[in-house]
Amino acid sequence: MCTGLSFTTADHYFGRNLDLEFSYNETVTVTPRNFPFPFHRLPSLPTHHAIIGIATIADGYPLYYDAVNEKGLGMAGLNFPDNAHYPAPGSGDTEVTPFEFIPWVLGQFETVAEVKEALRSVSLVDINFSPEFPLSPLHWIIADKSASITVESVRGGLKVYDNPWGVLTNNPTFDIQSFRLNDYQHLSKRQPENTFASDVPMDLYSRGMGGIGLPGDLSSSSRFVKAVFTRMNSVCGTSESESISQFFQILGSVAQQRGCVQVGDEDKYEITIYSSCANTATGVYYYTTYENSQITGVDMHKEDLDGSELAAYPLVKGQQIAMQN
Repeated sequence: MCTGLSFTTADHYFGRNLDLEFSYNETVTVTPRNFPFPFHRLPSLPTHHAIIGIATIADGYPLYYDAVNEKGLGMAGLNFPDNAHYPAPGSGDTEVTPFEFIPWVLGQFETVAEVKEALRSVSLVDINFSPEFPLSPLHWIIADKSASITVESVRGGLKVYDNPWGVLTNNPTFDIQSFRLNDYQHLSKRQPENTFASDVPMDLYSRGMGGIGLPGDLSSSSRFVKAVFTRMNSVCGTSESESISQFFQILGSVAQQRGCVQVGDEDKYEITIYSSCANTATGVYYYTTYENSQITGVDMHKEDLDGSELAAYPLVKGQQIAMQN
């Protein structure tokens, strides 16, 4: 499963944890302005905003997991099994296949407000990329510096929710996830007051007792609560170093460790394959991988953004250790 995050200090930062039991040979991929994006049900985009993010490149096409564009807009698709529903083609005014959704949004729009207006006529339709790459059941978080939304294509149609938390995980649907936060409004970063038995002295025997009851398991609903609490109570400076460090710390609070989530009856375990953090103002995409905790960066503006060829950088997966003696 996964966790998406939008976070603003002096700049806006956008990224996610990708939690899976296998990899699709992901690369940090820069799509320049003149790489042509064909669409199945819409006119192609021969020119568009430049994009950087992590993608699997299949038949020369970047299948983005998460990305940001040069205008400051970010978008990520997260697993949404059993709830995602894509109608057959012919059911909407503006029909986009889910694997085209990130390029369609990031290629054209600069703000969340523009995206919300465009989504009024959009239908995400059931067309696979290829037999080898069928559609995944997804929902999406889209964010700029000042706003965030969640987009879900379900049997009731395309739902667009304002997302004041700047967080997305997986199931259940976003409206249910958000409502469940009401159960945790008593949690606090401060030490608790004794309202249990005010006439009986109670011992504050540890720091952090205001957060007792905060979920710590790895289910998507618990990760949503934990990530929202951590993000909303986050205190961070405005420098680049402080901002990206805090961003990765927030994602780290809901990371998955090998062995804790077994998949099926096989000897397979879901892990946080990578964590990403893009500065949407500068176009620098930072990431860590499961076995490489050192932050690696790719700067989209060091590529030829007026070109027409993809630039792809394989993820650095081996641990990088700086010895001091």
